Amino acid sequence: MIQVAAAIIYNAEGKVLIARRREGKSQAGLWEFPGGKIEDGEDACACLRRELIEEMGIDIVPYEYFGVNEHRYGGGLHIRLIAWKAEYRGGDIVLTDHDDCRWERPGELERFLFAPADIPFVQKLDSEAGSR
Repeated sequence: MIQVAAAIIYNAEGKVLIARRREGKSQAGLWEFPGGKIEDGEDACACLRRELIEEMGIDIVPYEYFGVNEHRYGGGLHIRLIAWKAEYRGGDIVLTDHDDCRWERPGELERFLFAPADIPFVQKLDSEAGSR
């Protein structure tokens, strides 16, 4: 099983950052919450800080555990996706693994086609947005 971290990154307007996987990557064309594989000796928060600098050139601060989802993709790939809420601290977004990104309201994410492992987090965000 591969351990992966995902960041639910909020900006000052309360919107979250989503990104679309570029052609040539697994899950190409699907939206996701940015993040990446957790390396040996690394926790999810350290992974997210590192990955967001590497993949997007932005600084974030994870502040609250959001949830975990295990998903089996075809070909025997089994991932454990660990999500954390995070605050966007700065930096201009530069895309490397993605071909598009957007800041969207948490209750409006269901109109995007997300990678299967991220869908439970989309549903949880929608549920939280609906209870406000």
